[in-house]
Amino acid sequence: MAGSFLEVKNLSVQAFEAGRPKAILNSVSFEMAALSVTAIVGGSGSGKTTTGLSILRLLGPGLNTTSGQIFFEGKNLLDFPSEEMRRLRGGSISMVFQEPLDAFNPVFSIGYQIEEVLSVHTDLKGRARKERVHQLLEQVGLPDPKQQGKSYPHQLSGGMRQRAMIAQAIAANPKLIIADEPTSNLDVTLQVHIIELFKKLRRELNLSVLLITHDLGMVEHIADKIVVMTEGKVIEDGPTRTIIEKPKQDYTKQLLKAFAV
Repeated sequence: MAGSFLEVKNLSVQAFEAGRPKAILNSVSFEMAALSVTAIVGGSGSGKTTTGLSILRLLGPGLNTTSGQIFFEGKNLLDFPSEEMRRLRGGSISMVFQEPLDAFNPVFSIGYQIEEVLSVHTDLKGRARKERVHQLLEQVGLPDPKQQGKSYPHQLSGGMRQRAMIAQAIAANPKLIIADEPTSNLDVTLQVHIIELFKKLRRELNLSVLLITHDLGMVEHIADKIVVMTEGKVIEDGPTRTIIEKPKQDYTKQLLKAFAV
């Protein structure tokens, strides 16, 4: 495993429905290079979000990892004690969720919630920490960052909330961001802006991005590699241009046709 950045090996997850086990992920395997963008694509229910949550061990109640390994920089995350995983979340690996209005705490300001990340994962204190919050909000393109930091999640537009969530995700200088459908609730213009923001931050911060999406049209403009999933399985993966120009599976061809790539 030496030299690998992220490798998911034979990962299986199951749930129980009506007292019976149901496979959610079935021996999912893929690799991701450092400083790259890898996109997991597939329709609703394909298992792509469950895969992302499994990496951070954030599976919801009733979901259990039954087999497999998840190597991050050569270490199996499934072997990490709970305390070590808490340090890793938001530190080395962070996540941008699909709906920031649900992910943010509604009773605290945006700035306060970004400060929480800095308090856990950095040595910044007091004024320096507040200034860092303003720098992060400015870095993701929010106007008047001092004022926006005082805003509550419901007071921001959808695009501004997504930018604020990205600011929170990059606060502790992570190596990997897992972005789960980060543009699905935005209009087309805002989708383009958010993707351009990810491309900018990738260059500036030397980030790796695991992008979870159903939109192959968007993936074409940002990803180095595509992993195609359906029914809890990886059915093909490879360089973006290869998957788009020479897909092997009918399901992939249908996805490409749906987004006219």
